[in-house]
Amino acid sequence: MSSLPINIPPNLQVSEEQFALLAAANRDLHLELTANGELIIMPPTGGNTGKRNIDIEGQLWFWNRQSKLGVAFNSSTAFKLPNGAERSPDAAWVTQARWDALTPAEQETFPPLCPDFAIELRSKSDRMEPLRKKMQEYIDNGLRLGWLIDTKNKKVEIYRPNQSVEVVDSPTSLSGEDVLPGFVLDMQVVFS
Repeated sequence: MSSLPINIPPNLQVSEEQFALLAAANRDLHLELTANGELIIMPPTGGNTGKRNIDIEGQLWFWNRQSKLGVAFNSSTAFKLPNGAERSPDAAWVTQARWDALTPAEQETFPPLCPDFAIELRSKSDRMEPLRKKMQEYIDNGLRLGWLIDTKNKKVEIYRPNQSVEVVDSPTSLSGEDVLPGFVLDMQVVFS
């Protein structure tokens, strides 16, 4: 089953607090709220997607644990983007300075910032166009590097500010470039 958008009528607005309550009451679902008020309901992932997600998150976490350059997040974290959307990348990372600039209350809720780095992993039922729009939304809101990983076709779309999207076929690894210095994602386990 793919994600399901639900349109919220303009006269029925979901506040940040109400969205947080909806997300807390429906922990088995991943919920997102677009900037134009569309509620996105994503069902739990299947086994292969979950296996890939944990491997990606684990590699990012391990690199961050060693580098101590920031904070890594899993797919359960929603970020309140500058445009008002509440989005949950499959994996994300924020520099330590940006994280430390948030208040304890902001760190406890949906952090009000766009990650510096984000990964979206296409699951079997996902369509590419909504994922591409989501990646572009991250870029438009301050993302410095993003990877859209399409395991079905063994391709990765690399997103950077003010650049065209780079498409890489069957990479064995991906570099975190200057955003995540020294981070290399082993794609062989992700594509297997």
